[in-house]
Amino acid sequence: MSSTPDLILVNGKFTTLDKSNPQADAVAIQDGRFTSVGTPDDIMKLAGAQTTVIDLNGRRAIPGLIDSHMHIIRGGLNYNLELRWDGVRSLADAMRMLKDQVDRTPAPQWVRVVGGFTEHQFAEKRLPTIDELNAVAPDTPVFILHLYDRAILNGAALRTVGYTKDTPNPPGGEIVRDASGNPTGLLLAKPNATILYATLAKGPKLPLEYQKNSTRHFMREVNRLGVTGVIDAGGGFQNYPEDYSVIEDLHKEGNLTVRLAYNLFTQKPKAELNDFTTWTSTVKPGQGDDLYRHNGAGEMLVYTAADFEDFRVERPDMPPSMEADLEPVIRLLAEKRWPWRLHATYDETITRALDVYEKVARDIPFTGLNWFFDHAETISDRNIDRIAALGGGIAVQHRMAYQGEYFVERYGAKAAEATPPIRKMLDKGVKVGAGTDATRVASYNPWVSLYWLTTGKTVGGMSMYPQANLLDRETALRLWTEANTWFSSEEGKKGQIKAGQLADLAVLSADYFSVPGDDIQDITSVMTVLGGKVVYGDGEFGKHSPEIPPAMPDWSPARYGSQYQPRPTAKAKTLAMNTACGCASSCGVHGHAHAKAWTSNMPTSDESGFWGALGCSCWAF
Repeated sequence: MSSTPDLILVNGKFTTLDKSNPQADAVAIQDGRFTSVGTPDDIMKLAGAQTTVIDLNGRRAIPGLIDSHMHIIRGGLNYNLELRWDGVRSLADAMRMLKDQVDRTPAPQWVRVVGGFTEHQFAEKRLPTIDELNAVAPDTPVFILHLYDRAILNGAALRTVGYTKDTPNPPGGEIVRDASGNPTGLLLAKPNATILYATLAKGPKLPLEYQKNSTRHFMREVNRLGVTGVIDAGGGFQNYPEDYSVIEDLHKEGNLTVRLAYNLFTQKPKAELNDFTTWTSTVKPGQGDDLYRHNGAGEMLVYTAADFEDFRVERPDMPPSMEADLEPVIRLLAEKRWPWRLHATYDETITRALDVYEKVARDIPFTGLNWFFDHAETISDRNIDRIAALGGGIAVQHRMAYQGEYFVERYGAKAAEATPPIRKMLDKGVKVGAGTDATRVASYNPWVSLYWLTTGKTVGGMSMYPQANLLDRETALRLWTEANTWFSSEEGKKGQIKAGQLADLAVLSADYFSVPGDDIQDITSVMTVLGGKVVYGDGEFGKHSPEIPPAMPDWSPARYGSQYQPRPTAKAKTLAMNTACGCASSCGVHGHAHAKAWTSNMPTSDESGFWGALGCSCWAF
């Protein structure tokens, strides 16, 4: 085998997260792995005639981000159908986007707004009214899914799904009615979202080839944000193996652009043990390859253990049968050496689950099993200690960035100060990883999570956490990279820029380590590399980006800028800098476009140094 690298990246600011070699300027990649990490002089000596060399122009590069909790296999099937308000900061803008999509959507299709947005991110601090929806869409069904708590339907959607005065409320949900008993178009999760998801499922579906195209576009979108790995948490309406055919086809065709480790999510209440008995005899954890592999059970293990993450409603108590239902499943998984994850929002649920875990562990030690809880917003110190004693982990998601205001309304600002108590988890030695829980109950944008972890703010700008509970930027980044490899039993294989590891990395639009905290949420990747191959490129790296077919169908919101929207202030910053440029003459490098220089990760240490006493000093670089 030749020792000549396939790809060399030079002139970058590499944050390797390898403590023995924390910073580098260049890397060499061969056969999908990093082979050398160091200085340009050392790395360029390795180049051969067939080596591709890409200059990163001084940009910050980090290991590819890994989302410990996403629903990409299910979410990808519908991505092309969904208009997204993620990041949109004005309801007026959101409604303009909706009207434009209504105008291009043919009958009998729906317009679906699905994803991570909240009224608190809007300047108007409210959601649209049903009257406003009917005004922009008198005939086209519109379905707006808001987090986990509600859906808003216009009149056309109500008619399409057939909800009338005679439609009963389902268990755990409410069809809001007017004085005459007719549905208004508002559906509430009380406390579970089954009514929301079941109603959404009544809409038209994409044919198979379109679903494959849709999943590719969803992967391309998370690649745009620097994501190269996902632990898929399964989901309702996602049976195994039937509902994995799209992702498996893409894998066979060589069209996966994120690494997927998938967990199997039980589908049948009261028949959960049967599901896991079948699956444990069908597939083994780790089965697959570095791109697509099985990861164990969860996040739903038994239906009676599922508490819900809607802080607008009172905390639900789990049924008395929870322990009896959960124990045989945990016993089976421990016997078969299957790792598992369990959704648990509240400490009360975690306490009861741990009672079961400790009982089973006395008979079947959990040693070597990478099991964990998801979410754990209100977990107590005692239960963190119990998890540590059993060798478990906690995967945290950025739900509080979207629901922080609701949590404070119900429980108070003091209770929110350590919700979840990530710093304590780390201090007590528990394995902690980060993710999004996208796409329905939060945005898929990892930078919102990194903004939340390091600033303690919601997307609406409300500060929740004291300084002592915040993470520094490197620690937060580790939760999105190196730390997450434990959750897929892949430690040492990826998550760092280090010789021998899988060559996954992201080159950033702005320097994560130096931008103001509020600006972290606006970062994207300008080039994302998976296994030594560029899977996304933008701007000066656009020429390296592989082509994919346009989003299908041709009216898909994905063709019209439905991805996560940068904040208007982020766009305005560039304009402000151009305006601030008062030079009598242009500099030789950037002309008068100093904003472009300043925002492109030039090696400048601070704003005053950049502008200098005599105006723009970017000529120096």
